[in-house]
Amino acid sequence: MNYKIIIHILGLALVLESAFMLLPLGCAVIYGEREVWTFLACSSICFVLGFLLKSIKVNNRSMYAKEGLVTVSLSWILLSIFGALPFIVSGSIPNYIDALFETVSGFTTTGATILTDVEVLPKSMLLWRSFTHWIGGMGVLVFLMSLMKLSGGNNIYLLKAESTGPAVGKIVPRIQSSTKILYGIYTALTVIEMVLLLIGGMKPFDAITVSFGTAGTGGFAILNSSLADYTSYQQSIVTVFMLLFGVDFSLYYLLLIRKFRDVAHSEEVRVYLGIVFISILLIWINIAGSFDSIWTSLKHSSFQVASIITTTGYVTDNFDLWPEFSKALLVMLMFVGACAGSTGGGIKVCRIMILLKTIVKELKVTIHPKSTHKITMNGRIVEHETVRSVNVYIMAYIIIYTIAMLVISFDNFDFTTNFTAVAATINNIGPGLGMVGPIGNFSAYSGLSKIVFILNMFIGRLEVFPMLILFSPYTWKK
Repeated sequence: MNYKIIIHILGLALVLESAFMLLPLGCAVIYGEREVWTFLACSSICFVLGFLLKSIKVNNRSMYAKEGLVTVSLSWILLSIFGALPFIVSGSIPNYIDALFETVSGFTTTGATILTDVEVLPKSMLLWRSFTHWIGGMGVLVFLMSLMKLSGGNNIYLLKAESTGPAVGKIVPRIQSSTKILYGIYTALTVIEMVLLLIGGMKPFDAITVSFGTAGTGGFAILNSSLADYTSYQQSIVTVFMLLFGVDFSLYYLLLIRKFRDVAHSEEVRVYLGIVFISILLIWINIAGSFDSIWTSLKHSSFQVASIITTTGYVTDNFDLWPEFSKALLVMLMFVGACAGSTGGGIKVCRIMILLKTIVKELKVTIHPKSTHKITMNGRIVEHETVRSVNVYIMAYIIIYTIAMLVISFDNFDFTTNFTAVAATINNIGPGLGMVGPIGNFSAYSGLSKIVFILNMFIGRLEVFPMLILFSPYTWKK
């Protein structure tokens, strides 16, 4: 294990976090809030500690799979531990477990909250909450890689560990160039959404925070009503951009270089859009009688399907009061999630596709034992290693889900609340049903359950294995 390169990168991540805190600091200056000193102190702490860590002399700059996974896991934990400081220092969230829960929910783009009234928070704290979504959406180490070369040519392992999906690769030969392209597209889409919201009459502060939450598919809102009080135009813009941020970002690069045929051949995107369309139609029909017009029901159906499948978590209506069919379908979408290579959470559409194709393959082989069948995606054969990793991922996912359900059941809340609370955290969605529904929160859970949810959110965002490897004794054996 190359400990020095790990410590060096952790130091760089903390220095970067100190720079990120300057944005809410500037917000506090603009609005004349006393949180100026909070963010100044917290930023200084992150900078000093980060500078000390990154100053460690690194002779061997090589990094391999094990170091990559451990570095990514530790960086997310460290960023969350120090990212929670502004909530503690300012007194906005005096309990550290609660503050850590809120921060992890932000960085992992989950959007679950323990706050019962977000509108009492200072604007700088609200901006920090939303900004953590934007930081975590693409990944802080991906951002670092876009700025500098972190290791001796092996930082593909960092990209693989922090990016979503069963298989991650470079979109251009150089890793640094690939990450610059990804962050360029990410930033451009965020700015375009902000501009369109401003054109629609949304206040600048609201447009910034809503766009941060949409881009990271996080869902922290600055109003207790989430997005329910915004105009239909503004809600429609957010609906479209939630779906856009749920698409594999490499496809946007293909669009930019005019490889339209490659984009059109993406099976995952076609299935993703098909699921969205069918879900919107079914829920629209199911809730049509609950609203004053069919267009209002279509608006809510479209928004909530987009919000749930992309794991953003914004709401425009209390879907916990919708018919059982609609609620059941939304819960199913929580597990499906968005596309690989997007900022969305969940199992991912491509994994669901590979699982279904594996079942079909096994049926064919059972009927015709001597036949040979290959699983394909986009006209290419899916490697056995990828199929195996998907199967192992699903098994690990189910085991973790079951253990989490058992542990939080000691709080003695109803099954619907517990089941969807785990679903909402491990799939990085935010709201569930029951006590943790669109108008609820996670504040009633015990400290132990909140720690379980924190682990769920890390596991969901980093897609299981980086966190499991971190706690595996085999990782630390020589």
